Amino acid sequence: MMARSMWAVFCKELVDALRDRRTLLTVFLSSVAMGPLVLVLISTLVSDIEKRADARELTAVGLDQAPTLRNYLLRQTYTLQVAPPDYEKLLRESKLGDPVLVVPASFENDLARGEVPVVEIVTSSANQRAQSGVGRLSGLMAGFNREQGTLRLAVRGVSPGAMEVVEVDERDLANPASRAAQLTGMLPFFVLMAVLYGALNAALDTTAGERERGSLEPLLMNPAPRLALVVGKWGAVAAVGMLIAVLSSFSFLPGQWLLKSETLAAMFQYGLTEATAFLALLLPLAGALSALLMAIAIRCKSFKEAQANATVVVLVVSLLPMMTLFNQDGEKPWHLWVPALAQSTLMARVLKGEPINAWDLAVPAIGSVLLAGACLVFLARQFAKAAVR
Repeated sequence: MMARSMWAVFCKELVDALRDRRTLLTVFLSSVAMGPLVLVLISTLVSDIEKRADARELTAVGLDQAPTLRNYLLRQTYTLQVAPPDYEKLLRESKLGDPVLVVPASFENDLARGEVPVVEIVTSSANQRAQSGVGRLSGLMAGFNREQGTLRLAVRGVSPGAMEVVEVDERDLANPASRAAQLTGMLPFFVLMAVLYGALNAALDTTAGERERGSLEPLLMNPAPRLALVVGKWGAVAAVGMLIAVLSSFSFLPGQWLLKSETLAAMFQYGLTEATAFLALLLPLAGALSALLMAIAIRCKSFKEAQANATVVVLVVSLLPMMTLFNQDGEKPWHLWVPALAQSTLMARVLKGEPINAWDLAVPAIGSVLLAGACLVFLARQFAKAAVR
C-alpha cells in the first residue's frame, strides 16, 4: 500500500513538473545548452588571446626616433603600428586592445651617452585586453636590455657570462589538466546552479504552488500515508534535478567538439570517467537541494513568497564554492561535509585530473542524505499539521 501510494504520487507530480513549460525551458537551457555554451565562450576567449599573440603586433609612439630599439623589435618579427593620437582615451574606454609603448625623443642620444632612457608602457588595468599584453611588452623590453648589456660587456672585453652568477630553470609540476582547470574552473559552478534552478520551480510548485491553488488540502484528505505523499512529491522533484545533473554532466562531451582553441582542446580532458564522477557527486546533492527547497516552500502561502524565501538557498549555494577562491591554504577536511562546497571542491579536483577515492565520494553523499532526511521529516510534520487544520 505504501509503495503503491508513493509511486502514484511520484508519477502524478513528475507529469505535472514536466508539463510546466518553465521547467522544460530550464531543463533545456541549464543542462543541455549551458555546457557547450560555456565551453564555447571560454574557447573563444582563449582563441582570441592566441590569435593576438600569433599576430605579434606592437603599438608604439616615437619609435622613429629610436632606430636601435626599432631594429631590435623588427628582428623579433614584430609588426610595428603607430598609436592613434588619442590612445589614452581609447585605452580608458577599452576601445584599444593593446598597450602602447611610448619612447621619448631623447632615447637614442641617452643610449649613446650611456644614460638610462625612460620608456613608458601605457595601459589601463580596467582594460583586460590591453592589460593581457603588458607582460609580453615588458618581456620584449627586458630582452632589449639584455642584448644592449651583452654588447657593452663584449666591447669592453668582459664575458657576458660574468653577469650571470646563477642559472634558473623553471619546472612546472601541474599536468595539462590542471593548467586547463585554471580556465575551466567555473564549470562546476554552472553545473551546481543548473541543478539548483532546475529543481527550484518543481519544488515550489508542488508545495507552495499547490497551497496557493487550493489543491494541497484535498490531496491530504486522501487515506494515503503522509510519508507516501512526502516521498512521492520529493521523488518527483529530485528526479527533475537529477535529470538536469545527468544532462549537464554529459553535455560537456559533445561541447568539446566546439572548442576553437587547439591548446585548450588538447589540455581539457573530459570523458566518460569524468562525467561519471560528476554524476556520483551531483545526484545526492540534487536530492538534498530538492528536499531543502520543499521544506522552505511548504511554510509559504503563495508561490511568490516561496520564491522570495528560496533566494536565500540560491545565495548560499552560489557563495559556498567561492570559499575555494578566497582560501589560499587549499581545501580543508571539513569542506567535504558541506553540501555544494564539497561537490564544487571535488568536481574541481576531477577537472584537474587528481584522483578521488571512495571516501571522498561517500562523505558528500552522507552529508546530502542527512540534509535530505531532516528536510523530509520536517515536510511530513508540516503536512500533518496542514491536514489537521
